[in-house]
Amino acid sequence: MAKTPEGLVKEKITKLLKEYEVYYFMPIGGMYSKIGVPDVIGCLNGRFIAVEAKAGKGKTTALQDRELKRIKDAGGVSLVINETNLDELRQALEEIKHAIPI
Repeated sequence: MAKTPEGLVKEKITKLLKEYEVYYFMPIGGMYSKIGVPDVIGCLNGRFIAVEAKAGKGKTTALQDRELKRIKDAGGVSLVINETNLDELRQALEEIKHAIPI
């Protein structure tokens, strides 16, 4: 079965997370799930990381924006990553990797 464009972006994100040995998981939405939770949740060097994957010109919803802001306001790292800005994730992981652990 062919992957969706967003599925391909998620594949690249998880490959990068594995490269940096990030603990991560991908929450599965359901009836009891919180709406707007990012696609990938992780932790590196004691820092909470949340990544919303988008493909092409895909835009985040208002609920996704709210959750990403709440994570950032709480001291976590929240990013929206697509096929053109994977370097932003790599840069964030580099900074976290070399920071003093929390």
